[in-house]
Amino acid sequence: MRNILFFLALVVLFSCSESPKLPVLVDEAKFKTEHDGKPVDLYTLKNKNGMVVQITNFGAKVVSIFTPDKNGNLGDVVLGFDSAEDYFNTSEIYFGATIGRYGNRIGNAQFSINDTVYHLSKNDGENALHGGLKGFFAVVWNGNQIDDKTTYLSPDMEEGYPGNLNVKVVYTLTDDNELKIEYHATTDKATPVNLTNHSFFNLDGAGSGDIENEIMQINADYYTPVDSGLIPTGEIAPVEGTPMDFRKPTAIGARINDDFEQLKLGRGYDHNWVLNKADSGLNFAAKVVDPASGRTLEVYTNEPGIQFYTGNFLDGTVAGKGGKVYAHRSALCLETQHFPDSPNKPNFPSTILKPGDQYYSICVYKFGVEK
Repeated sequence: MRNILFFLALVVLFSCSESPKLPVLVDEAKFKTEHDGKPVDLYTLKNKNGMVVQITNFGAKVVSIFTPDKNGNLGDVVLGFDSAEDYFNTSEIYFGATIGRYGNRIGNAQFSINDTVYHLSKNDGENALHGGLKGFFAVVWNGNQIDDKTTYLSPDMEEGYPGNLNVKVVYTLTDDNELKIEYHATTDKATPVNLTNHSFFNLDGAGSGDIENEIMQINADYYTPVDSGLIPTGEIAPVEGTPMDFRKPTAIGARINDDFEQLKLGRGYDHNWVLNKADSGLNFAAKVVDPASGRTLEVYTNEPGIQFYTGNFLDGTVAGKGGKVYAHRSALCLETQHFPDSPNKPNFPSTILKPGDQYYSICVYKFGVEK
């Protein structure tokens, strides 16, 4: 039986007396169950400012993020569900999930390493998406305190990927209102690795309407155009003069319906941007501002790319927390990553992890307010 361990950093600090009143949180009792013979649970993180984050070990998923608006009112800004059972039945929606082994798409569900061709599960037409039919988003991880020194084992040939992959994922909530996600991995065979988080954000509150009025900035001069299957063509194209240019803060809905081929292929924004990186460390990637609530979200990463997705495939058929319906374009995703289909694109930064090497990726979601 698959044994997957999840290393979960719980940084829990009590709120000070001036913090806003705590909201009604997702009920932990509704997550205390089993799946595939393993215990499922819900973890609650708090910081001194009153911010709250809840994470389940099913798919290592972010269930809720409560952060203050310009009036100091806490609101939940990520899409999700009220119970573990709801996540079991809809895991392919990826709400809040840790994605692996390979975030995003691999064309024709195959790649080769040293002349050996590896075939993956086809779960997106002819392509592989987000690790396969039962990727990291659909399994039960073991949640542990930070000093438990646990590891993660994804066995050789799981979903077609070579090598026994040992993974550690650490979530930390800081007193600077940052949700920090760190990924570590080692392998005993060369294998592609591209881990990310798939939270769906609506800074005005989950289920409160579309995100087209939110203001987006992406620190990128280039992006990677896609074909009809949303697989990168291999071109690295300039954003200048196109609706893909978010170098200056721009309303998401300002150009999303323009007569532009890439927007038609993605039904909106669903593309990888090539980040402008100052160095190999933590760099500014993107910022979102919600004019209504005043909430802001900044993203920092050491990754070369970020996938900006505008919830184009949400269609109002899914009801989430509190029975709220998640309609078309009612959330956005900002997934820090290496580029999609990199194993088949020699000109893209490599995602191949080799024995003896250490994989390390970091994503920081920093929340704030502009009045």
